Amino acid sequence: MRHFKSMVVLNEEVSPGYARIRLTAPRVIMRAKPGQFVMIRVSEGIDPLLRRPFGIYDLGSFMPEYPDAPLQDYLEVLYKVVGKGTRILSSLHHGDYLDILAPLGTGFTQGNPEEEKILVGGGVGLAPLYFLAKQLVKKSKVKVFIGGRRKEDILSVTEFERLGIDTYVATDDGTLGAMGLVTEVMESNLANGDAKRSIFACGPLPMLKSVAGISERWGVSCQVSLEANMACGVGACLGCVTKGRNHSEQTPDYRCVCKDGPVFDSREIMWE
Repeated sequence: MRHFKSMVVLNEEVSPGYARIRLTAPRVIMRAKPGQFVMIRVSEGIDPLLRRPFGIYDLGSFMPEYPDAPLQDYLEVLYKVVGKGTRILSSLHHGDYLDILAPLGTGFTQGNPEEEKILVGGGVGLAPLYFLAKQLVKKSKVKVFIGGRRKEDILSVTEFERLGIDTYVATDDGTLGAMGLVTEVMESNLANGDAKRSIFACGPLPMLKSVAGISERWGVSCQVSLEANMACGVGACLGCVTKGRNHSEQTPDYRCVCKDGPVFDSREIMWE
């Protein structure tokens, strides 16, 4: 983990209510794994007091504007404007600075490259999956299933397609792609093939629970990246615990999403 000041390079809306921010980063962050996250302090004041967690969407380098400058590394975050913290984030411009802790948490295990990789996500849950997809396509066949309530919630379709990935879209209201749940589209696709596969998912908890159930029915390994409200990001405050598969009142089994995760084998979680 590193603590550093980061300059805003780019901050743009990608869909109504959603935005992508590019931030300068030290070279060590380039070693971050897909599924790891950052904690951003969005204000120098005490309101809001706590940092906000965001999955890493992309890493790369760009050429600064001044002559003979070396390449500058950057990280990108995909976020939804939902509260005070993200509203402040959306108001920042090129040249503004943020205080960041990164990289945090555990990332995805990429597994056997001969397996077909199935990615399932919704909303900003696409962030770690896009970062993951950029690495997986180098060695494996990849499919991505993107879900949302309506077309405005469907993100990064073009970015996945540019990687040469078969991309499937579903919306609850049918305004884009298939009408219905993305998990239904994914399971239908599983039923039409017999290749060895593994699943990677990130998004709302009900979607992850459904994906975990599907993976169990089909005997497919599944990793999920959980979303949680985090205060510290390092496992100190215990504010983001979830129940593990062996949990009971007699023998509590809690996992810190920020430290033990956010990526878990779906079988390790008690899906209530």
